[in-house]
Amino acid sequence: MMLVIEGFLDTRELADYRSRLEQMRWQSGSRTAGGLSALAKRNEQADPASKEAKDLSNRLLRKMGHHATLVSACLPHRIHPPVFNRYGLDQSYGTHVDSAIMPMGNTGQVLRSDVSMTLFLSAADEYDGGELVIEGESGAQSVKLEAGDLVLYPSGRLHRVNPVTRGERLAAITWIQSFLGDAHSRSLLFELDQSIQSLTRRGTTDEADLLRLSSVYHNLVRHLAQV
Repeated sequence: MMLVIEGFLDTRELADYRSRLEQMRWQSGSRTAGGLSALAKRNEQADPASKEAKDLSNRLLRKMGHHATLVSACLPHRIHPPVFNRYGLDQSYGTHVDSAIMPMGNTGQVLRSDVSMTLFLSAADEYDGGELVIEGESGAQSVKLEAGDLVLYPSGRLHRVNPVTRGERLAAITWIQSFLGDAHSRSLLFELDQSIQSLTRRGTTDEADLLRLSSVYHNLVRHLAQV
């Protein structure tokens, strides 16, 4: 399942992120890519060891953990510390697949990447090219969102970032390990949860019926969750 969440960051938050990123130290993105990905990766990454990058990364983690739609879609168990990257003129990231198992910094823990996230931090009219292209069963989908919007997509999909031909593309990326390793189950539970939320907002559904639906949802999560 691919899901776009619009307005994840509001205008004020976005301006603050951009201002802080201007003060960051940047390094070659290929330093953090493994295997074949290192050959395909031509971008820059904010130094993840710097205090500024850690602070901004932790701030984004807190935001993700409290966003109802994101939590409903991913049912996060672990989230990798977000990474901030930028693509300048002619920079790109060739077709690759995200690593299945990733170290969680210096914690000694690892994460199984189930869902990948890209949060766009540059406005779409600030640069040309730079589309995130995700390959799926029905073909390739090109994604270029407005600043503050994000996209969630399966980590196992081949994807790429097209070359930037004008301007600069800023983004944050991260990977999520879900309590539910099966993508089909996550998708079905997301649809069920969104339907329950919609019926709740309408206020026209019998409370006992909503309670039964909610019970079904939580018991399915309980049955399928991997802890």
